[in-house]
Amino acid sequence: MFAIPLAWLQLKREPIRLLVALAGIGFAVILMFVQMGFQDALFDSAVRLHRNLKGDVFLISPQSTALIAMRSFSQRRLYQALGYEGVESVSPIYLGFAFWKNPVNRNTRSILAIAFDPANPVFGPEILPDLDPIRFPDVVLFDDKSREEFGPIAKLFNEGKPVITEIDGRRVTVGGLFSLGASFGADGNFITSDLNFLRIFSRRKPGHIDAGSIKLKPGADVQKVVSALKRDMEDVTRDVRVLTKQEFIEFEQKYWKDSTAIGYIFTLGAAIGFVVGTVIVYQILYTDVTDHLAEYATLKAMGYKNLYLLSVVFQEALILSVLGYIPGFFLSIGLYKLTQNATSLPIGMTTARAILVFCLTVMMCLISGAIAVRKVQDADPADIF
Repeated sequence: MFAIPLAWLQLKREPIRLLVALAGIGFAVILMFVQMGFQDALFDSAVRLHRNLKGDVFLISPQSTALIAMRSFSQRRLYQALGYEGVESVSPIYLGFAFWKNPVNRNTRSILAIAFDPANPVFGPEILPDLDPIRFPDVVLFDDKSREEFGPIAKLFNEGKPVITEIDGRRVTVGGLFSLGASFGADGNFITSDLNFLRIFSRRKPGHIDAGSIKLKPGADVQKVVSALKRDMEDVTRDVRVLTKQEFIEFEQKYWKDSTAIGYIFTLGAAIGFVVGTVIVYQILYTDVTDHLAEYATLKAMGYKNLYLLSVVFQEALILSVLGYIPGFFLSIGLYKLTQNATSLPIGMTTARAILVFCLTVMMCLISGAIAVRKVQDADPADIF
C-alpha cells in the first residue's frame, strides 16, 4: 500500500491546488483555535479573582448571579461563622463597579472595586505584597494589567510621579500597583480598604457586604463545616449561600456558560470552522479524484481492489490535515499573543487544545475523504474506456 507514495504524488502534481487546499485547511484550523481560545479565556478570566482569593469557604447572597451582579447581605452572617468548629478567621469582601477617570484625557470607564479590611487581607502576598498604602484615606491600588483606556497609571507610578484621579467623582490617590488582570466582565480593577470603599460608594449601607471569605483551621473538615453552615444559614434563614472555593469558581463559570450567549457563540464559531474545513477538503479531494478517474479505472483493470484505491484517497486526506494544521497552529500562537497584548485576557496555546484541534482537523479531512471516495468506487474501466 505504501510502496509507491501515490497519494503524495497526486497532491504535489498540482502545486497551486495543494497550496489553496492547505490555505483553506489552515484557515479552518485558525478559526477553531481562535474560537476555542476566546472561550477558554472567557472562563479563565472570569474566575481569576476567585482563584486568587484566600479562604476555604465563601458566603454570598442567594440573589447574586455573578461577579458583575453581586447582591449584598448582612455581615453578621459572616461573623456568625466564627462560632463554628474549625473556623479560624473571616474576612468581609466588598465588590462594586465605579467610574474611573483617566487622569490624562479625563475620559471615564467602568472599573471593578475590590475592598476588604487590611487587617484581614483576602489576597496573598504574591498579589498584594504591601497593604500599608490603603490604610490611608482615599488611597487605592491599581491593577497594572487593566486595559489601557484607564490611562498610563502603571507607567506614571513607576516613574515616581503622583497619580491622582477621581472615582465616581471622589478624588483618590494611587498608592501602589498589583497584578490581577482584566476579564470579560471587568476591564480593570482597583483595591482599597473597606473604609475607603464606603467613602467612594457613599450610598452603600455600612455592614452590608458582597461576599465573605472563611478561613478554616489546619486539618479542619471543609465539607463538615460547609454542611453545618448550610444547615443553619441556607435552610433556616435563607439569606446567604454557602460555597466551597471550587463551588464559588463553578458558580461564576456557570453564569458565563449557561446565562450568556458568549459561550454558545464561541462554540458555534468553532463548529463553523470545522464545517468550512470539511467542505474545502471535500472540494479538493473530489476534484482530484475526478481528474484522475481514468487512472483509478486503469488500476482497477490491472487488478487493484477498491480497498487500495480508497486508501489512496484517505492518505491524501491525512496528508492534507497534517500539512494544513502546522501553519494554522503557529499562526494561531501569534494571534494569541497579539490578542493578549491588546486585551490583557489570559489567552494562550495549551497542549490540550492543540491536541483537540489536531484531532478535529484529522477528522475533518477523513470525513471529506469518506464523502469524496464514493467517486472512486464508481470508477468502472468499461465505462471510461
